[in-house]
Amino acid sequence: MENMVDRISGPLHFRLLLQPVMAAIFAIIAGLKDAREGRAPYFWSLFTDPVNRAEMLKDGWKGVGKVFVLAIVLDVIFQIKVLHFVYPGEAIIVAIALAILPYLILRGLVTRIAR
Repeated sequence: MENMVDRISGPLHFRLLLQPVMAAIFAIIAGLKDAREGRAPYFWSLFTDPVNRAEMLKDGWKGVGKVFVLAIVLDVIFQIKVLHFVYPGEAIIVAIALAILPYLILRGLVTRIAR
């Protein structure tokens, strides 16, 4: 847990703001497209529409996948530079928190607001 707290003030801390902003931009674009096409909010539909779930996951990954991969790469660079060791589990947790969660939350909200 101590390693996770070090990320806030250590080198590359700018990514803690930059990556959620990038995820938000992609979520807003996708959410507006969903509203234009009359689709249900994204996160809710993942649970309630099993027929289209695979297609929706693929579409979501297209939108946020690059940000997720970038979050992992930057966290690995941080770990090598500061910790001198790579903790893959921590890199994945950070990438989910910085990319996936903002995307999931905002895409559905934007769809609801845009309707």
